[in-house]
Amino acid sequence: MAARAFLLGGLVALLGAQDAAATEQRQLDYMLNCQGCHLPDGSGNQQRQVPAFPGQLGRFLNVPGGREYLVQVPGSALSGLSDEALAGVLNWMLGRFSPDQLPADFKPYSGAELHQWRQHIPADVAQVRRDLIERIAQQAQQTRQGN
Repeated sequence: MAARAFLLGGLVALLGAQDAAATEQRQLDYMLNCQGCHLPDGSGNQQRQVPAFPGQLGRFLNVPGGREYLVQVPGSALSGLSDEALAGVLNWMLGRFSPDQLPADFKPYSGAELHQWRQHIPADVAQVRRDLIERIAQQAQQTRQGN
């Protein structure tokens, strides 16, 4: 029985270490692929028209087209990350910068869904962003009004 408890404890520790290593890898992927423009704290750069992530990123997942958009922006879609790695860094970013704005039924991104969306970058990404932000604002207004 003691040996079984020891093995179980070792397995839990190993899984915890693997989770920590995966988190470190996602953070490293962010550092190497995203923070050059979005900065270490995700605050972006208004002067360069780089959006901020904190308190905002998860809002896109609450409106139709927003989930796809986060994958299709050129920084995501054209990054050198594999589909699985990009899914991991997007999930890390959402949890790090905008957990309170995630929908109640949030499902983490998977590499399979990203693969499809990365192939179809909108011709006018800025217009798609403006449309989504308008939908987000309308949704917030409806929520405030109790609709």
